[in-house]
Amino acid sequence: MKEYLILDGYNIINAWDKLKHIAQQSLEEAREQLVEMMAEFQASKKADVIIVFDAHLVKASMEKKEKVKNVEVVYTKERETADSYIEKIIPELTKRNRVMVVTNDWTEQQMILGSGATRLSVREFILDYDATKKAIQKKTEDLRQEKDYLSNRIDPSVLEKLEKFRRRS
Repeated sequence: MKEYLILDGYNIINAWDKLKHIAQQSLEEAREQLVEMMAEFQASKKADVIIVFDAHLVKASMEKKEKVKNVEVVYTKERETADSYIEKIIPELTKRNRVMVVTNDWTEQQMILGSGATRLSVREFILDYDATKKAIQKKTEDLRQEKDYLSNRIDPSVLEKLEKFRRRS
């Protein structure tokens, strides 16, 4: 069973302080930062991430899907909100997969629950993201420290000779 994590992109950008701050300068930069963060998060969570961005107010826009660092990024077509796109794809995805949707939109959360997916508020998601990021950093630091031991850098045959010498003493 595959796991999917579907994000309402602008909903998250507007609710996550560090992304909201970036978006005030450049919305494109905030989108890129979100995708970058989710690429790392996806690798540790073993879930396929889909980020949906509204393009419903962009005249003559066509639906556009692209893979960026193994994250599926969707821009909706004109007159289609991220919510309506998510509502459209959930029934198919939940047939054989576990699906979680991250949004603060109350109406969307109710629809998600009714369609077999689970929902997560942006606040809960940020807490999960931060905890996952800290766990990755700790694991990386532990591995780095483990490699710093002299015994990890010495040739095994030399290490064996040193151990024999130590036992004789």
